[in-house]
Amino acid sequence: MKILVIPNRGRSYNAVRPEAECYISLAKTGHDVTIMTCQTNAYYQDYLKAGLKVIELASLKKYSLAVIKQVHNYIKKHNIDIMYATESNGIPNAAFACIGTNAKMVAYRGTTGGMYKTDPSNYLCTLHPRINGYICVSNAVKKHVLTKVRAGIKQRVSTIYKGHDTAWYDQPPVTLESLSTNSTNFNIVCIGSPRPYKGMQYMLDAMAELKNVPNIKLILVGDNFDCEPFSSVIKATGMNKHIIQTGFRSDVPEIAAACDVLVLPSEREGLPRVVLESLASGTPVITSANEGAMEIIEDNVNGFIVPIGDGTAIAEKITLLKENHPLLKRLSEQAKQTIETKMSHQKTAQDMANFFQSCLD
Repeated sequence: MKILVIPNRGRSYNAVRPEAECYISLAKTGHDVTIMTCQTNAYYQDYLKAGLKVIELASLKKYSLAVIKQVHNYIKKHNIDIMYATESNGIPNAAFACIGTNAKMVAYRGTTGGMYKTDPSNYLCTLHPRINGYICVSNAVKKHVLTKVRAGIKQRVSTIYKGHDTAWYDQPPVTLESLSTNSTNFNIVCIGSPRPYKGMQYMLDAMAELKNVPNIKLILVGDNFDCEPFSSVIKATGMNKHIIQTGFRSDVPEIAAACDVLVLPSEREGLPRVVLESLASGTPVITSANEGAMEIIEDNVNGFIVPIGDGTAIAEKITLLKENHPLLKRLSEQAKQTIETKMSHQKTAQDMANFFQSCLD
């Protein structure tokens, strides 16, 4: 197959790796893969090292006549079979570029929500009539997408997990001392943002419940937690000295590997990358019962599932793991097994190739 991709540019190397490695794997198995992106793409040099054709995009705007012409001309000149776009700025440009060509346009969807049928602007982007199929990051996302897309492409809406490879996480963990903690503490990592649906309030509720539990540290990774209202909420927990705010970090897998457990308190998720990175590092996960995470985490197998919005339940599971080292060890061992079987990179790359071929059949 001849495949043209406008990929996610990414904020960090780890953020784009599961996606980018699929394109490299497709090329290794004989497919003709071309990447259109910008030099700020976190995987730009790796694409080149892997021998993929990399073309600089004419613009990074969401609706760019220059990009549409550039992509359209490339599709026509090289008889592209599959046009695949994964980020919001790339999808509309790619869809318009496919008009008047034989290429099948495939878009990626990584989140539930959005895709409003009542919003005319969506028909210029996520509901564009030139889109022939959707790859969804989870069954939860697929269920949402199926309610939005036109009847003619429902059979070409598929779930393909963003698989990982445990070999990607062979780097040593960060030193706990660099995070202002140490191995005598029970170290919890939570990655998120102040957006309400991320549920960080529930994590802080849990910390307030843990005031009387000794040697607890929370590594809070993400932007803007030092601003209101979170700065006041953090102080109100009575655990201010036990909550370490790192800001944005690009080494989340190494942080997760150094910690005892990861907590995901989100109300909704597509397929949370931080959970996969944590499991690949051998760190179990306590997650709220959001649909995306529940496709990865099995209760009492590689982590625990608690009700959405229940800080007390999060605190109870943290206490259980802190006091039961054999249980923590078992969940840690089974965490990596999840990646090696259900969430492997090799399976993702093969599923993607099969899906692209099905769009051509």
